[in-house]
Amino acid sequence: FTEEKLGQAEKTELDAHLENLLSKAECTKLWTEKIMKQTEVLLQPNPNARIEEFVYEKLDRKAPSRMNNPELLGQYMIDAGNEFGPGTAYGNALIKCGETQKRIGTADRELIQTSAINFLTPLRNFIEGDYKTITKERKLLQNKRLDLDAAKTRLKKAKVAEARAASEQEVRITQSEFDRQAEITRLLLEGISSTHAHHLRCLNDFVEAQMTYYAQCYQYMLDLQKQLGSFPSTFLSNNNQSSSAPVQSVSSPSVLASASASLPSVSNSIVTSGISELKSSSGNRKARVLYDYDAANSSELSLLADEVITVYSIPGMDSDWLMGERGNQKGKVPITYLELLN
Repeated sequence: FTEEKLGQAEKTELDAHLENLLSKAECTKLWTEKIMKQTEVLLQPNPNARIEEFVYEKLDRKAPSRMNNPELLGQYMIDAGNEFGPGTAYGNALIKCGETQKRIGTADRELIQTSAINFLTPLRNFIEGDYKTITKERKLLQNKRLDLDAAKTRLKKAKVAEARAASEQEVRITQSEFDRQAEITRLLLEGISSTHAHHLRCLNDFVEAQMTYYAQCYQYMLDLQKQLGSFPSTFLSNNNQSSSAPVQSVSSPSVLASASASLPSVSNSIVTSGISELKSSSGNRKARVLYDYDAANSSELSLLADEVITVYSIPGMDSDWLMGERGNQKGKVPITYLELLN
């Protein structure tokens, strides 16, 4: 082996097909390890937790169950909501958000468990099982090749007829052993194609698990958004006094309508008197903006607190909206964010 490295001995080359199979196996092993490790990072971003799980796995012991990040956040929100009072708008919203976060945490656990069984375990089995067998047989093949090359070298150096005959016999034996080992190695390496097919099925399972997880998360958040929009959060605080600014979660007309239905009597008087008067006439009025508002689309006008804009009504417009103008800019504005000026 040393003489080969120094270029002082000839080397029996493997056939091109076997070399290609060896390259494919090495490439598969390299990328399988990278994908496996990065999937583990994706599923468990905390490196300390990964190390702890690895240690417990090597000790053949079950890792202690702990709350994941969404579950922990959800528990904090629920505890805070109960402390502030479930009857208050903020406390109620915190509890609902907390319950949703805990559901997301449960979905996260299911994703990790499913991915570990259907994706990570088969990949790890290949690295720790099939590829180790291939590596072992490949080392045997190299040893058989070195034995063959050493026998060929001795045959070249043999001068006496008896020594030459013995060397020829040794070459035949080592050649036979080398050919047999090359065939064994080739058969194992050709199994890499079926490994790719198996890993493809595992990849489909992983994608399906992710799809289920993200669909669950989306549905949970959609339900939560509807729940938060179904009760008044605007102008309510924990001591049942009107707050200085609304909690703007969704800027859709339906949610703003439900919020405007719960305004205090002072705001209702503005809505019922000033706005109705403006809507019945064709004129316009000045209005002061109470709170910042970000336009949800191009038909709406963004607002800044305390600025004064011109507002007017258009026939057929939703009762919760007015048209607003600021210089050359115009667009729909929610009436709950306005105070009409005399």
